[in-house]
Amino acid sequence: MAAYCRVSTDNIEQLESLENQRIHYQEYISNHSDWQLAKVYYDEGISGTQLTKRDALKELLADCHNHRIDLVVTKSVSRLSRNTTDCLQIVRELQQLNIPIIFEKEHINTGAMASELFLSILSSIAQDESHSTAGNLRWAIRQRFASGKFRVSSAPYGYSIEDGNLVINRAEARIVREIFQQFSKGMSASQIAKGLSHKHIPTKRGGQWRSNTVINILRNINYTGDMLCQKTYRDDQYHRHFNQGELTQYLIEDHHPSLVNHETFNRIQALLKDAAQKRHI
Repeated sequence: MAAYCRVSTDNIEQLESLENQRIHYQEYISNHSDWQLAKVYYDEGISGTQLTKRDALKELLADCHNHRIDLVVTKSVSRLSRNTTDCLQIVRELQQLNIPIIFEKEHINTGAMASELFLSILSSIAQDESHSTAGNLRWAIRQRFASGKFRVSSAPYGYSIEDGNLVINRAEARIVREIFQQFSKGMSASQIAKGLSHKHIPTKRGGQWRSNTVINILRNINYTGDMLCQKTYRDDQYHRHFNQGELTQYLIEDHHPSLVNHETFNRIQALLKDAAQKRHI
């Protein structure tokens, strides 16, 4: 017997809910004398609309295929997936392995289910709720864009966040200015990346420097102190795209302390454009 839990955000309250779910299933399974707990699989801070980043769910499915699991229990249809297609795909995949799924909230046992229609309806409702919630959140964020009151949730390299505001990270800011200076003197993005990696200077997430990492920094208008909002967006299938004019962008001037002036930034953009044209990009 295996249990699957998921919370869609990584705040403290949700993580406490996740811990409560884990305790619940340990007790729930122990109350059945003919059940043995194999594992409680759980994904933290992961959306239920896509399977690609849900490592615990993928591990659960792999263990099912390897005949380590006989029965799966989860809180509700929406905990398994808010995407109708994905939900039915998982159910069918496990049915072919003779592994039922129990959805506690809806009182559904797929092993005793005569038709997929009822599950399909419930899954569609969960998907519609997800779209509605996402739409409300996007509207609220865009209102903050338009009013100039948007507060960032993650800081670009060179900055840190204090009380919801971007403040200069001195160690990283020095590297950002060095990147702009070296590129203006004729060094390529790949040469700059190799130099930073050679000095064992980590990226924001502790990874290796690559040419596209350097180019993204050189193209980021945020280093001028202005904040360009809605540079990317997600479609109805939650795939992220660069905003090429499909949605309104908002420029908030003097949003935070700058690391380079506008003159330098504009000169670098011209150099990047020339480099791209020479390489027929």
